[in-house]
Amino acid sequence: MAIQDEDLIEPLLRLRRQFDQKPHGMQQAPPGLQGETASVEDASTEKKEKRLPRFNIHSVFWLLASIAVTYYAEFFKTVKEVIQIQSWWFILGSWLLLASLSVAFYCIIYLEWYCGIDDYDTAYPALIPITTAAFIAAAVCFNVALWPVWSFLTPLVLFTQFMGIVMLISLLG
Repeated sequence: MAIQDEDLIEPLLRLRRQFDQKPHGMQQAPPGLQGETASVEDASTEKKEKRLPRFNIHSVFWLLASIAVTYYAEFFKTVKEVIQIQSWWFILGSWLLLASLSVAFYCIIYLEWYCGIDDYDTAYPALIPITTAAFIAAAVCFNVALWPVWSFLTPLVLFTQFMGIVMLISLLG
């Protein structure tokens, strides 16, 4: 007996409808106050639509911290040495990171730009958990591979580098 697509989609639609509804505590305003609440809602949506500046304190902080960690921890020299000793943890982490980035680029470039699917997480719900799992596994592998070099500072060094790259990408886009 084959499961039909409609049987799989129906629970997802019910779940989505549940979150689309207003919270239980929110009720409609009395008829005399509806105009006032509409103007308050318009003002709040205008505030939400206003874009934040690209340069803000936390993005500059993470960029400078990443640059400082790269310089003082001799990040590239250390990674080069780990690659030369052929660490299996580092190679596995690199492959997992490559897989994670490949799925991310597939979502962004192919699905969103080429196919025009803006909500690809509902069209392909397995892509985001797969990407997340691959990235977390890659982070664990990199921590294991670089632990002999920086010891307990390894997670801090790698997280600082990650945040620096994220902030750099956010400044570009």
